[in-house]
Amino acid sequence: MKISIFGLGYVGTVSAACIANDGHNVIGVDVNSVKVALINACKSPIIEKDIQSLVKKGGQNGKLRATTNTSDGIDNSDISFVCVGTPSQLNGNLDLKYIWRVSEEIGQALKHKKAHHTIVLRSTVLPGTMRDVVIPALEKNSGKKNGHGFTALYHPEFMREGSAVNDFYHPPKTVIGEIGKGDGDVLGRLYEKITAPLIRTNLETAEMIKYADNIWHALKIGYANEIGNVCKVMGIDGFQFMKLFCEDTKLNISNAYLKPGFAFGGSCLPKDLRALTYKARNLDLSLPIINGILPSNQLQIEKGIHMVMAAGVKKIGVLGISFKGGTDDLRESPVVELVEYLLGKGYDVKIYDRNVKIASIIGSNRDYIINRIPHIFKLMVNRMDELLAHAETIVIGNNDSEFNTIMQQKKDKQNIIDFVHICEEFESERTYEGICW
Repeated sequence: MKISIFGLGYVGTVSAACIANDGHNVIGVDVNSVKVALINACKSPIIEKDIQSLVKKGGQNGKLRATTNTSDGIDNSDISFVCVGTPSQLNGNLDLKYIWRVSEEIGQALKHKKAHHTIVLRSTVLPGTMRDVVIPALEKNSGKKNGHGFTALYHPEFMREGSAVNDFYHPPKTVIGEIGKGDGDVLGRLYEKITAPLIRTNLETAEMIKYADNIWHALKIGYANEIGNVCKVMGIDGFQFMKLFCEDTKLNISNAYLKPGFAFGGSCLPKDLRALTYKARNLDLSLPIINGILPSNQLQIEKGIHMVMAAGVKKIGVLGISFKGGTDDLRESPVVELVEYLLGKGYDVKIYDRNVKIASIIGSNRDYIINRIPHIFKLMVNRMDELLAHAETIVIGNNDSEFNTIMQQKKDKQNIIDFVHICEEFESERTYEGICW
C-alpha cells in the first residue's frame, strides 16, 4: 500500500517505521523540517526501543521517506494516517488546533485529486470529534463529501512509550471506527498478519475506547497505591500483597463486575468499604479513590430514581427487589432504597420477586426485613401478571431469568426502565430505556 503519515511524533514515527518494515511505501509528513531531515537521513526523531533500526532499514530500502509538503503526501498515497498532538488547554479541554489545521490542509490537497482517498485519524480525541471537526473540515476544504472522493475513519492506537514497536505488532485489540459498512475494509487489510481481535464499530465508540482504557489504567494505579498505603501502615508488604490480589483472574483481574447498570448492594461490598475507610481515617490516611466509591454508588441510585420520576406516571411496578437476581437478600439492596424514596413521594408501587418470600427467609436477612423494611412486603404481589396489570412504568431491578420475557408480556403503553441490561434486543423500542445505554 501507499501510505502517508501526518505527524512524526511517537505515534507517527513508530507507525511509519513499522508499516514500512511490513513492506508498504510510507511518506512521513510534518511541519517540523528537523524531523523530516532526520527521517530522510535514516535517523529516528524519537528515542524508542528498536525504532532506530526500523527507520534506518526503511530509509535504506526506499520504503520510508519524509516531507513537509502536504500535497506530496496526499498525491503519492492512498491512505493518510493523522497522528498529530492533542494537548490540554488550561481548562482541561483538548486543544484541537493541530487536528483542525491538518484536516484543512489534507482537504485542500484532496480538492484536485481524482482517486478516492482514505483518511485515518489516530490521535486521541473525544467522541464527536470526527463528525464535528475532522469530517466538516475535510468536506469544506476539498469540496467533496465523506464517502464520495474520500472516506474518514477513526483508528485509536494502543502503544506505550518504551514498548511502542512491540505494541504495534502485538496490540490488545485493533479498532476501526467507520460510518458506512465496509468503509474500513482497506484499512483492515493492513492488519491481516496481526493476531489481535479486529473490531469494527461506529466513530463515537472508537473515539471513546482509548479514554476508557487510559482512565481504567490510571484508576488501577491509584487503587493499587491506596491499598499499598493501607498495607504499609498496618505492617503488610503492599507490593507482595497486590501480587496475591492479582492471582485472582476470575473476579479481580477479569471482566467480572465491569458491566454498567444499577448500584451495588448486599451484605458485603457496602459494609467492607465502610470498614476500610473508617480504619484509614483512624490511621490518618487519605484514600480519595476508595472514599469516592460509596458516594459514586449513591449517585447511581439517584439517577435511577430520577429516571422513574421522569416517566411522569404514578403507578410503578418493580421486578426484582433483592440486590442480585437468584437471591432473597434485601440487605442494602439499592432497589429497596429506590422503592422507599418513591413511596415517600406518593408513588403507587407494586413489587414482584419470586425469591423474596418472608416465610422462607431466616437468620440475619429475616431480622433485617422485620426490623428495617416490614412495610415492603405489603407492596409485594404473588404473580408477575398482577404487577403488569397495575404498572404504568415497569422497573427491572435485578437480572432474575424470569424477567427475560418482559418485553413480550408488557402492554403497548407500558414503559420499561431496565437497570440490568436484560432486554438488549429491544433497545430500539420507544417504550424501553436502559440506565446506561
